[in-house]
Amino acid sequence: MQVAAAAGLPLAEHEAREFDDGEYKLRPLGSVRGRDVYLLHSLFADDEHSVHDKLCQLLFFIATLKDAGAQRVTAALPYLCYGRKDSRSEPRDPVTTRYVAQLLEAAGVDCVLTLDVHNRSAFDNAYRCRTEHLKAQPLLAGAVLTQLGRQPLVIVSPDSGGVKRAERFRRELSAKLGQELPSAFVEKHRDGASLSGGTLVGEARGRTAVIVDDLISSGATLLRAAEACRRHGASSVFAAATHALFVAGSDQLLESPDLDGLFVTNSIPPAAALAKHAKLQVIGVEAMFAEAIVALQADAESLVLES
Repeated sequence: MQVAAAAGLPLAEHEAREFDDGEYKLRPLGSVRGRDVYLLHSLFADDEHSVHDKLCQLLFFIATLKDAGAQRVTAALPYLCYGRKDSRSEPRDPVTTRYVAQLLEAAGVDCVLTLDVHNRSAFDNAYRCRTEHLKAQPLLAGAVLTQLGRQPLVIVSPDSGGVKRAERFRRELSAKLGQELPSAFVEKHRDGASLSGGTLVGEARGRTAVIVDDLISSGATLLRAAEACRRHGASSVFAAATHALFVAGSDQLLESPDLDGLFVTNSIPPAAALAKHAKLQVIGVEAMFAEAIVALQADAESLVLES
């Protein structure tokens, strides 16, 4: 509703019906023939639906809209599931990122609009339809600047794999501050579900460390990084991440004395109890998605005129 209001577009009514056997029926209640339809749906598990429920509903609704004559269907997905399974790390591993793309395209989607995927190259290569990728870095950097901008900062990646992501954030924040900020990363080794390592490569002593990641699940990686920053003399530690799943056990992250604050977006709305936590600052992405939808719609109209 907030995205539609910000975009100045009407929010269409639809029927969502669950049958006794767990099957679903979704249908638009108004005509979509010849129209561009923007379907907003964040693919994360909640108390009512699993991620697979939501993905299946999305696929069926896309197909329903195309069957009903929609000219173009854009799936606006603040959180796109299976983004982390984008390559084979073991023999016969699935590449589920690509399979999700194939399912969406088979259902008839014309464009996928999403926010901060785990691996941009894998996302771009997985889809044959149009894709639009939004970045939360300007929002998160702005929030960090507002709260911490007067303190000496160091931008930290929680592992070597996220160094490029943290570097982009460092450049964004450095440009806003008008000064070059230092960077660091935490050594991390993963063996299945087991984490090890914890040496900080870089200098954090006397500075406020800002740990940057794209996704929080259990929070174990961020917590390990926060502890490493403290051991290496950081005066305070904050973290910024686009997507916060907050699965079981993640409460340890917010309750840890090693972490002073956490910036996240509402791509995955936190539970009511978490949203009120003193350490958590939630930044809305509604305006960003509204702006992207308006731009896509203007593009569609220009294409119609050119024809």
